[in-house]
Amino acid sequence: MSQRNVERVIGRLVTDEAFRRQFVTDPRAALGEVAREGVELNDCELQALAKIDPGAVGRFIAAIDPRLQKADLRGGCQ
Repeated sequence: MSQRNVERVIGRLVTDEAFRRQFVTDPRAALGEVAREGVELNDCELQALAKIDPGAVGRFIAAIDPRLQKADLRGGCQ
């Protein structure tokens, strides 16, 4: 329910490959996982986050140094 929590989710989306893959497949499930981990988001924030364009995230990721990203050694390619 705070800007900080929204920023945490966006940051995780950009830096965590496994979370990003889950988000692309099922945004609501990925956000539900975040909520179960204790990150509080209101309905408006959840709806807005669920509408994030994965393509835009991909373009942003391409601009970030890979050393800042958490690789998912268990999953496929993104």
